[in-house]
Amino acid sequence: MSELFLGHPFIAPVIELARQAGEVILPYWRADVAVTSKADDSPVTAADLAAHHLILAGLTALDPSIPVLSEEDADIDQSVRAGWTRWWLVDPLDGTKEFIAGSEEFTVNIALIEHGRVVFGVVSMPTSGRCYFGGAGLGAWRSDVNEAPRQIQVRKAPAAGEAFTVVASRRHTSPEQERLLDGLSAGVGELKLANIGSSLKFCLLAEGSADCYPRLAPTSQWDTAAAQGVLEGAGGEVLELSGEPFSYPARESLLNPFFLALPAKAAWRERLLTLARS
Repeated sequence: MSELFLGHPFIAPVIELARQAGEVILPYWRADVAVTSKADDSPVTAADLAAHHLILAGLTALDPSIPVLSEEDADIDQSVRAGWTRWWLVDPLDGTKEFIAGSEEFTVNIALIEHGRVVFGVVSMPTSGRCYFGGAGLGAWRSDVNEAPRQIQVRKAPAAGEAFTVVASRRHTSPEQERLLDGLSAGVGELKLANIGSSLKFCLLAEGSADCYPRLAPTSQWDTAAAQGVLEGAGGEVLELSGEPFSYPARESLLNPFFLALPAKAAWRERLLTLARS
């Protein structure tokens, strides 16, 4: 696989690290794992922590000069983060609520960030062994167990007879998002909603199985960065509601602003932005 990634030497080892993190997660899956609450009332399990420690050790061994910001070790002062020019942004177990519920829709997310922009991201599914990876200018791929990685790309429009598909969250929506969907439907026709957990929402767009992912509800930086890399590598883009590219500056808050994920230069791009701002 390495011949695909001469543009960035870290991608192949990070894919392997994400796979190993999945291996330490799986023994806890559907095993009545104990759940505790963090300060923001979000759940955390021993599986989250085991994956965090493995990834932290692996990334530090890969290059000790690159700091790591992980959901499970995010209490790093903004004044410190403001001095970083390159860092890892990690969610050791994205979709903890899905994991606790016994769903397969949880992932390991690892992204490399430089000057606030995603260089590449890896999104790995422990239950199936599927892995998505890519970055802007690098391309994007989906790898399945015992199969060669295949390059993936966003679709410009649904195929004839297919509905315009919007990826939505099972657990998070808002009145603003519902209004946007109503307005979008008026322009592109009846919408099909694809409900899926964790960062797999971006990956559906990246592989051409969906058309749009509007998120007008809260997310954190580690929820989105890795999958954004995959989408951008596949010819997509992630925008703030202003239309500016979505980035990861060293803000005091690690919560993201609202965003829109879509194919780059989509014909309905301006309509979507107008609806999102209204």
